[in-house]
Amino acid sequence: MASNDTVAINPMAEEEHVTLRRVAVSSFLGNFIEWFDYASYSYFATVIALVLMPPGDPTVALLETFGVFALSFLMRPVGAFFWGHMGDKKGRKWALATSILLMSAATFVIGLLPTYESIGILAPILLLALRMVQSFSASGEYAGAATFLAEYAPANHRGLYCSLVPASTAVGLLVGSTLATLMFVNFGHDSAFVTEWGWRIPFLLAGPLGIITHYIRTRVSDSPVYQEMQDKLEAKGESDDKPIKLLLTRHLRPLIISFGACMLNAVGFYAVLTYLPNYLQDTVGYNAGDASLITTICLVAYVAFIFLSGRVSDRFGRKKMLIIASAGFIVFTVPAFYMMNTENFAIILIAELFMCLLLTINDGTLSSYLSETFPTEVRYSGFALSFNFANAIFGGSASFISIALIQATGNPIAPAWYMVVISVVALIAMCLTHDNSKKKLTDIK
Repeated sequence: MASNDTVAINPMAEEEHVTLRRVAVSSFLGNFIEWFDYASYSYFATVIALVLMPPGDPTVALLETFGVFALSFLMRPVGAFFWGHMGDKKGRKWALATSILLMSAATFVIGLLPTYESIGILAPILLLALRMVQSFSASGEYAGAATFLAEYAPANHRGLYCSLVPASTAVGLLVGSTLATLMFVNFGHDSAFVTEWGWRIPFLLAGPLGIITHYIRTRVSDSPVYQEMQDKLEAKGESDDKPIKLLLTRHLRPLIISFGACMLNAVGFYAVLTYLPNYLQDTVGYNAGDASLITTICLVAYVAFIFLSGRVSDRFGRKKMLIIASAGFIVFTVPAFYMMNTENFAIILIAELFMCLLLTINDGTLSSYLSETFPTEVRYSGFALSFNFANAIFGGSASFISIALIQATGNPIAPAWYMVVISVVALIAMCLTHDNSKKKLTDIK
């Protein structure tokens, strides 16, 4: 008799898998949009300066363009308070679905801005206003996406799933730089196509990408961990209406420690992935094309390293990984900078790849570490405040401080010593922390 046995499929398990996939895709896309915009603004800065800033000295116009970008970082802490509070009070889904619309809309409108020639001083003023809206909205994206993923992911794969968030950062930078490079190679920096419409394309793409991400996020329920907390509060007749106050009064120590851990991530990310190409060209005098090629290779390797780091952290724990990253930067940053001053392609590539590996040990672990540091009622707030304050204070200033240190000391290795100091602070913070990587998120108090 023929067997009619079939493998039973658990509808509940299948539904959970589909939901987790939607959460993962929307988290990846949301953070990708943010960093694709960041890369586009940076790589098209000379064109934006020409189109939207007052005519005259090109150097002054470029400084004004980057000044607008720097000023927008002031909104990061403000956004961290708002989105952290709302994410803990109204839910992760509400905060993420709302923030992506604001962020992508502001980015999209930048692509529609009239030129300085058309509306005069209103052009840079509108650019600054839109960058501030974008920065305000984006400050809840990284923390919210990682928190949402952590609360949905299986406990034994939490690090791997959370590594999607920093991976999307690198992919956003890579796609933005690739698009700009292709456009400049094929049309030229100052061609009519680039100055009229070419530079607008990456910003306009944020519109449809944001709508897609918003749609996916509205198709999933809030995380089971968050819903469980809300059910318990309702059963007790309580409400979690002051998460920021609760964070600052009962969880101040882990907040300060997390800020210390985020300092290394902030300085390391901006130094390794955005400052080093400029360092090679301006300080070392290295060929711009080769410096760009090395950066592209490192970004590709960075994505692979990120997933590996997240996977390894699931096995060995977040604390060990973050301590290794801190110690690695303390020991190897100065030698790496000396290697980059050799002007040898292979040696520079090895040095940057090793720095990328160290950064990914930190970056691929940090999002899951921060998600596991705070209890559910203040998880979004704790993550958002520690991460965004560190990036606003240390991340946005990393390139400026590095250049200033070289000018003040005359020593091209000075930025490396700054990185070492930051790494020491992060190492101390990690030695004072607790490892919650093996715990259920509902057990973290």
